[in-house]
Amino acid sequence: MAGKRHSEHRAGVSRCFLCGARLWDAAGRDLSWGERVRPFAFACGSCGLLVDDPRAGAPSREQLGRALKPGPVVCEPDTPYGFDAYTLRSAATLYGLWAEPIGEAQAEALRQPHSPLPGAAHLRALTDGPSAPISLAILCRAAEREAALGLAQDARVWCDDILILLDGEGAEEDGPGLRLRHRPLAGHFAAQRNAAQDMARHEWVLQLDADETLEEGVAEALPYLVGAVGPDVVSIGLRRANRVDGVLADLFPDTQYRLNRRSVRYENPVHERPARAWQRSLLFLGGGIGHHLGRAHVEARSRRYEAMNPGGGRLFEEAELLRPYEP
Repeated sequence: MAGKRHSEHRAGVSRCFLCGARLWDAAGRDLSWGERVRPFAFACGSCGLLVDDPRAGAPSREQLGRALKPGPVVCEPDTPYGFDAYTLRSAATLYGLWAEPIGEAQAEALRQPHSPLPGAAHLRALTDGPSAPISLAILCRAAEREAALGLAQDARVWCDDILILLDGEGAEEDGPGLRLRHRPLAGHFAAQRNAAQDMARHEWVLQLDADETLEEGVAEALPYLVGAVGPDVVSIGLRRANRVDGVLADLFPDTQYRLNRRSVRYENPVHERPARAWQRSLLFLGGGIGHHLGRAHVEARSRRYEAMNPGGGRLFEEAELLRPYEP
């Protein structure tokens, strides 16, 4: 299922040339052009891209880039890759485009991924469409207050509702477009995020931690993204690039579904995720989140999370975070 799992390190396994994940499902899927049915040997478990051979990444990426231009785009049966409407929508965002499904059959396929119907859409520049406001919620410890304020200052140019939610007790502080609130984390990250959801003033809420930043151009694109999606989409995933002492880690894409409608609830005490059907999500590929870590923090975090939620600490992530990125 797209968006359900993270990329894991497996020696000799190629990354998806569209989203970068190493999650090839060997069962594959079929696409159907009327009487012609084309089986694909592999399907990406993150974005849903279909390929015959994952190792043939570079030529396919170049071919896809040539195909995804403003105007009508249809998945053809003789290319080395395939996509349904859901994957086409994500692929379009990689190039700053938005995909409007062509016809009701495509619209229904978009609501019911992954369909055997080849994707067909009209592509336009994402920023040519409507935009909608987004609330920004920054979660942090008391010691990270200054870092959070710096992140909030940078966000003022695109966001008029910024909330900093600090772990612990303290007085409320309000300023133009910025509110500081306190709430004890109490060992439950999902509960803290849900509190921030409730405090937000806009329909869509982006949540970041004090050690995270948005990559260049993402803040400008996201209001247009939430303005384009219909009511069926409630959750948007952003690829997170982890950098440990400045070095990009092999844990990529560490997709975080952090842009959600205010009504969406998070679940799990640690490694929290929004509780929603993945079919109601969208994977945005046009930029993501930068996560800035130190080695000492990496070496301690998984064990700390495991103590908070036995069996859910993802102890294996330490090795992936400490290993430099491998293409």
